[in-house]
Parts: sequence; structure tokens; C-alpha cells
Amino acid sequence: MTNDDLPIGRRVARWRVRRSMTQQMLADRLRRSKSWVDKVERGVRALDRYSVIQELAHVLQVDPEVLLGQQRSTPANPPDGVDDIRAALARYDTPQAPEQTDELRRQVGYAWLSYQHAHYGQLVRVLPGLLDAVRGARSAELPVQAYRITSSLLVKLGEADLGWLAADRAMSAAGDDPILAATAATSVAQALRASGRDRLALAATLAAANRITSGPHRSAGEWAVGGTLLLQAALAAAGCGEHRRADELTDRAAGVAASVRGYDDRHRTSFGPLAVELARVAVATQRGDTDEALRRHSTVVRREAWRRLPAEYRGAYLVDVARAYLHVGDLRGAARALVDADSVAPAEVRCRPLARTVIADVARAQPAPAGVARLATLVGLTR
Repeated sequence: MTNDDLPIGRRVARWRVRRSMTQQMLADRLRRSKSWVDKVERGVRALDRYSVIQELAHVLQVDPEVLLGQQRSTPANPPDGVDDIRAALARYDTPQAPEQTDELRRQVGYAWLSYQHAHYGQLVRVLPGLLDAVRGARSAELPVQAYRITSSLLVKLGEADLGWLAADRAMSAAGDDPILAATAATSVAQALRASGRDRLALAATLAAANRITSGPHRSAGEWAVGGTLLLQAALAAAGCGEHRRADELTDRAAGVAASVRGYDDRHRTSFGPLAVELARVAVATQRGDTDEALRRHSTVVRREAWRRLPAEYRGAYLVDVARAYLHVGDLRGAARALVDADSVAPAEVRCRPLARTVIADVARAQPAPAGVARLATLVGLTR
């Protein structure tokens, strides 16, 4: 059994011995009884408070993450490289030797996979070169996709205004293509909502959704874009306090989802009946009906379709669910959602400022659930 596989009590005992302490010596320094130390080491008494784990780590002269069995090399902060993306967005010249379309398509596909698997550090390194390359693209589709990926990542990293710039670039690159413009409008809405501009996001998404859903002869994939816009509009309406309108828009999206089955998701929407249900959870949370939100949540995550969603999608959703649990004072539920999010998409929890705030709120509680102690340590939070 490796050190990482050991129960926390066994790790406490090992480090106590390494520090040449008896159980009584450790107990005295902690101002606790020898019986308490013995029960902790044997696993009879659970270490379910983050503050106690930190206290033990201080006395044993180790980092809390060592007692929690975590490696220090795990990334815990937003990845460097946003300035390089900003610089790439500030360049307007056309490359002298544009990439071949097939190679550029491969690079865009790789970027999408990195995003959907929540490999954000890797994506930050790739995007500046990709943004340079797509300026010389022969078709509009690839620049639109590259700017959409960039916008989504920047929003996650807390750079909503820069994300809006990238989304606006996607909209400009789309030109007169209604479907590409609609996919770009999704990114515009996400960036506006992240900036607290829900009413602008609502106007942008409704206009785009109406154009797509009212057009004739749409493919299933194009209808999925329209459904995605309706969900973005619903979330924006909820953010504006227009809860009845949010429900109506979600119902419209549900109607679209019911008619879309097994389509080729070339526009990377992940739209379908489950996406609608996840949006209902978010809308219920926004209007303060947290009990309904959590009831729906407990149902949707048991569906087979849940496991088929991209890791990024599931991780982001679980962070939002953790916030819902916090609203009703269920700290263990919040901690469980954060731990689940970390197991699905670690960067979603460890790189996003929003997730860091949720972790801090849970870790400050008395007592702090042990499940979130590891995450609090990883992102550098102290109490």
C-alpha cells in the first residue's frame, strides 16, 4: 500500500513516528488527550474538520495535503498564458504563409478536445498559435470555432471581458452565415452573462434563436444550435429575474430537444434532453427554488446520458450545484459536489476563480467537511 492509499489516521501515525513523538507528546502539543490521538490514528475517530487537519499538519511540520495523501505537483491555480492569448487577439495582420485547411482543421479539433476534456493548461498554450493561424483561414468556420473556444476558456478563467472580445471576433468571422453567427451568439451570451450583463445576453440570444428556429429546412444539428440559444436565453432571463420567461424558454428548448435525436454535433453544442434538464436546475437555483433544483439534480445525474456529456460540461455543472447546496446550508452536499467535479474535471475546480470562491465558502464553515479539505489545500486556501 502506498502512502496515498493509506487512511489519514495511518498517515498521521507515520509522520508522528518520523518526528520522534509519542502519542502523548502529540496530544500535549495539540492540547488534546492521548485517547483522542490514538482513536484518530486507528481510524475510530474521523478527521472531518479542515481546521483540525491543518492543526495536525502544523504540529507534524508537514503540509496538510501530505496528510491528505495528495501530490504537490497537482496544478492548483489558473494556468499562465492569458497574456499570450490577449496578445494574439490584439494582432490583426494576416500570416504570410497560411496553414493548409486540413492542418488547421486538425488543430481546431485538437483544441476542442482539450476544452471538452477540461485540459485548460494545455489549451492556454495552444490557443495563441491557433489564433494566429486562423487569421489566414480560407473558410469562416475554423476562425469562428477557434474564437468560440477562446471565449469559453477565458470566461472560465475569470476574463469575461476578454472572452466577450473573442466572442465578438467569432461573430465578425461568421459574416453572413446564419448558422455560424448563431454559434458565435452562444459565446457572446456566455461572456455577457459572466459579466453580469444578462439583459444584453437575453436580447442577443433571443434574436439569434428566433432566426434559427423559424427558418425552413434546418438540419438536426442546426436545430440543436437553436435549442442551445434558447437555453442561454433562459439562463439570461433567470439572471434578469424574469423567471416565468425563463421557464417558457426552457420549455421551448425542451420541444426542440424532443425532435433532435442522434445528430452529428459538428457545432459542439452537447444539446439534448439532458442539457435541458440541467438548465432547469440552473433556472430553479436562480429563482431561489433550491429544493426543486436539488431534487432535479439528484435525478439527472443518474441518467445514462449524464456520463456521455463532456467532462467540462459535467464539471462546470457540478460546481454550480455546489453553490445550490450552499444556499440551503448543506455543506456536505456542497463538498460532495465539489469532490465529484474534481474527479470528473480537475481543472474545472482548481483553475476557475468561481470554483475557488465556492471552495472557500465551504472550507470556512464550522466544521468544514473533510471532503473539501484537499481541494482547499490544492488551491492554496488557508483558514
